[in-house]
Amino acid sequence: MNKPLIVANWKMNPQSLKEAKVLFNKVRKACPERSRRAQTVICPPFIYISALKANGAQDCFWEKKGSFTGEISPVMLKNLGVEYVIVGHYERRKYLTEIDEMIGKKIKACLRVGLKPILCINNISQTKGVNKKVILAFEPISAIGSGRSFPVKTAKKMRRSLASFKIVLYGGSVNSKNARDYILEAGFQGLLVGGASLDAKEFISIVKSVN
Repeated sequence: MNKPLIVANWKMNPQSLKEAKVLFNKVRKACPERSRRAQTVICPPFIYISALKANGAQDCFWEKKGSFTGEISPVMLKNLGVEYVIVGHYERRKYLTEIDEMIGKKIKACLRVGLKPILCINNISQTKGVNKKVILAFEPISAIGSGRSFPVKTAKKMRRSLASFKIVLYGGSVNSKNARDYILEAGFQGLLVGGASLDAKEFISIVKSVN
């Protein structure tokens, strides 16, 4: 992958399909999924995926089907045209007590049906036993949703320690001012963008800045 991979994680936003369509259409008009500048992935809440024809999802379960109330299977996502799935995000580890064993099962389930999992980590130990084909997203806890940029030099050291993985994204208070540094200076192959992805103008600026 030569072009940066820029992933928008909308989290539990926006509050209506109307708002979601406005945001999605603005971004897609300026930043097609595959363009000269970058490859973009938008991960909205599950209820908007079908209406938007989005190519990303924020999570999935590890079984294909069954009695698992409230869960979404990888097969369902695949059938909707989803290509990428975020797994193991810090917020799910923190608020829903997801552990590495559960996340590992989700990764395997995604790979079995041809989805591309994006595994979120904040330390190297979380990559133990992980398939090298998996996309990683390094998100330092201090930078997630804090608005405080993580030092580029420190991020660069982390990227070097993950050299066995071909694609590693950086995530954590990414904005149009620091996005380019994490790719050109720190050596990441893309970005996982949280809060800034809810501002169409800012997200478009991030995409345009990285190539």
